Amino acid sequence: MNTFGTLFRITTFGESHGAAIGGVVDGMPAGIDIDLDFLQSELDRRRPGQSQLTTARKEADKVEILSGVFEGKSTGCPIGFIVRNENQHSQDYENLRNIFRPSHADFTYNNKYGVRDHRGGGRSSARETISRVVAGAFAKMALHQLGISITAWTKQVGNIAVTTPYQQLDFSQIEQNDVRCPDAEVAKEMAALILEVKGEGDTIGGIIECVIKGCPVGLGEPAFGKLHAQLGSAMLSINAVKGFEYGEGFAGVTTRGSEQNDIFVPGEDGITTRTNHSGGIQGGISNGQDIVFRVAFKPVATLLREQETVDLEGNPTIVKARGRHDACVLPRAVPIVEAMAAITILDAYLQNKATRL
Repeated sequence: MNTFGTLFRITTFGESHGAAIGGVVDGMPAGIDIDLDFLQSELDRRRPGQSQLTTARKEADKVEILSGVFEGKSTGCPIGFIVRNENQHSQDYENLRNIFRPSHADFTYNNKYGVRDHRGGGRSSARETISRVVAGAFAKMALHQLGISITAWTKQVGNIAVTTPYQQLDFSQIEQNDVRCPDAEVAKEMAALILEVKGEGDTIGGIIECVIKGCPVGLGEPAFGKLHAQLGSAMLSINAVKGFEYGEGFAGVTTRGSEQNDIFVPGEDGITTRTNHSGGIQGGISNGQDIVFRVAFKPVATLLREQETVDLEGNPTIVKARGRHDACVLPRAVPIVEAMAAITILDAYLQNKATRL
């Protein structure tokens, strides 16, 4: 299961402390203008060492395109790429060789495969998401030509949240602060909380919200390929994600159908809806409205403080992580959420092209 997608697909490879992270993008439409500067800028948004809020690991994360691009355009052939690991501190993990870290993949990987890479979690490391961001950048380039845009931001860190509806937010402010929050004042509070938690050797989670604009009617496949199910699968495959909701989500259970139904009305460009409680998806198929969803991230499992655990033999012991780790993943997870959304939407668009002559 290292491949995601049906017609637009990404296959990823690599470990946190291996030689490189890489992948193959298959199904990229031919003739798409490829902006390598944009591609690198997307990786720069995800890379470590961006600010004092993130891990201090220093990686340039420079992408090398191996195939599938010629004279600035996609050829329709598989796009191969790698991003080399250059700043691994594998020695920081030597004390974890024979210990299972709480809430990590150590125990489950070891029992499933009988072997595990203890250096940074190996394949279970969030460094694997580099490949997703590369594939997402290619998908964004194709979606741009279709007039579809995807924007994500940090909506909540701990108990500090943006309460302003997204329609009233200034998205140009998202990249103006280290938290990637479009509300500057709330961003300051979030940053202060992250630093406070970091100083305690602890971690904290939060919520990322995302809106997809310009999506046409008709994306999504019944009955097991509903668009929200595809988006949910994409988001829940991201490290540290614990929840996904779209539209009103769980909050909608407190209202009545008469309050939540989206009434159809005439619009300038055809039929539209008066409200968008459905989050742009009805019956598992996009309805032309903004697609809005939220993704919940748990606190990072790696704590820079002592925790109880057991060793490979089941003997009680104490573990304390060393090295460089995020106290909150949300600032670096924003481009990952966008990337997985872009991959999903482009794949759904290509599938939809096959449903009618």
